[in-house]
Amino acid sequence: MFDNFSQKISGIFDKISGRKFINESDLKEILREIRIALLEADVALEVAKDFINKIQNIAIGQEIYKSLTPGQIVVKIVHDEIIKLLGGDKSEINLSTKPPAIILLSGLQASGKTTSCAKLAKILAKKNKKILLASLDIYRPAAATQLEILAKQINVDCAYFDQNKTPIDLAISAKNFAIKNNYDILIFDSAGRTVIDDHMMQEIKQISNKIEPIENILVVDSMIGQDGVNIAQNFKKHLNLTGIILTRLDGDARGGSALTMKSITNCPIKYIGVGEKIDDFEEFNPERIASRIVGMGDVVTLVEKAQEFFDEEKAESSAKRLQQGKFDFNDLLSQIRNMKKLGGFGKIAKLLPGIGNIQKQIDAKGGMEGEVKLQEALILSMTKIERSKPEILNSSRKKRIALGAGSSIQQVNSLLKKYKQMHKMVLKLGKKDPAEIEQMMGQFSQSKSPIFNNIVNINK
Repeated sequence: MFDNFSQKISGIFDKISGRKFINESDLKEILREIRIALLEADVALEVAKDFINKIQNIAIGQEIYKSLTPGQIVVKIVHDEIIKLLGGDKSEINLSTKPPAIILLSGLQASGKTTSCAKLAKILAKKNKKILLASLDIYRPAAATQLEILAKQINVDCAYFDQNKTPIDLAISAKNFAIKNNYDILIFDSAGRTVIDDHMMQEIKQISNKIEPIENILVVDSMIGQDGVNIAQNFKKHLNLTGIILTRLDGDARGGSALTMKSITNCPIKYIGVGEKIDDFEEFNPERIASRIVGMGDVVTLVEKAQEFFDEEKAESSAKRLQQGKFDFNDLLSQIRNMKKLGGFGKIAKLLPGIGNIQKQIDAKGGMEGEVKLQEALILSMTKIERSKPEILNSSRKKRIALGAGSSIQQVNSLLKKYKQMHKMVLKLGKKDPAEIEQMMGQFSQSKSPIFNNIVNINK
């Protein structure tokens, strides 16, 4: 998400970090590079121009030329303006109405509406809401079946679908059923089209007028770039849109639709799809997204994800073992699996501060996912005793482990070497009191090495 744009912005900031002075010529060059980065990210020209003018006016007004930390001030100004460009405050789903709160999802075919219905339902179900999904798509074969399958996966109900009914009749029927059975939320999956046509628009308009949704949300595929903004404008002419869901943002290297959507349509982005799995769905938080773009990371989101997936009792048990200086391959395997629950090293790394500085190096080496998978395979090839007592690993055991994982003895030795380094660190930390460890972490965090900073952040 915004990878190329973020790396270019971080590169621009690297050039000015540490400078004691920035003159007018320097500022113009910085703004020129930011403008190019925006245009390459597929941001609309008029939006990019307006963005640059605002930064320039604010920068001059704050007299950054006379400042002792001009680079930091420029970063802050750009960060604040990106937040505004993305919509300012977070826009949450409005459920303040007499149940059921009706949410209507619309959009073009293949934009990801049906999957987004299920993803949205899963998030809202965490608020202890009774949810009903309903398909209005009588045109796409198996559309209703797909929604029913997804509903079962997330343990929510799906309304009965009658292929012979009109979309309006289906909507009315589902609404009546939701009212009668005391559902808190009713989410409609409307039919899509390959192009915007009058029949489609009139149909969705009539449905909206009949069911009176509290949220009229448009689902847009971010991969189509600025065309997504044009689609949103067309839908807005016929519907009272209250929000946008952007899908496939994980595959959108440019992200121009997200950077432009609010500015042009005045319609807030509510959620973003960042993968194919049901859990790959996030609330759109402009402040957090802006922090990721300028290289400040998003530790808050990382912590929230950890709280959602981690077992608190197991985490406390692991912490106690580490405090006692205990660490074996079972502990390492547990850490690897926790990382996988959070989406793998790649997704975790992108939420860490300063990762933009080393992302290219990581990518050039093929990322970290392959190495982590190999480590997991090698550990799983060990017996329970070998995992708990790594010191018994002799040459014959190493050979068997390598064969079991489809690897080599050299790679087993490499894993064992890394384990010994980690175990040595755990032993040292186990002998120190918590206050001393806190002080050590504070000293490490001041390191100028971005790689070392990221390691410390992971350990924290």
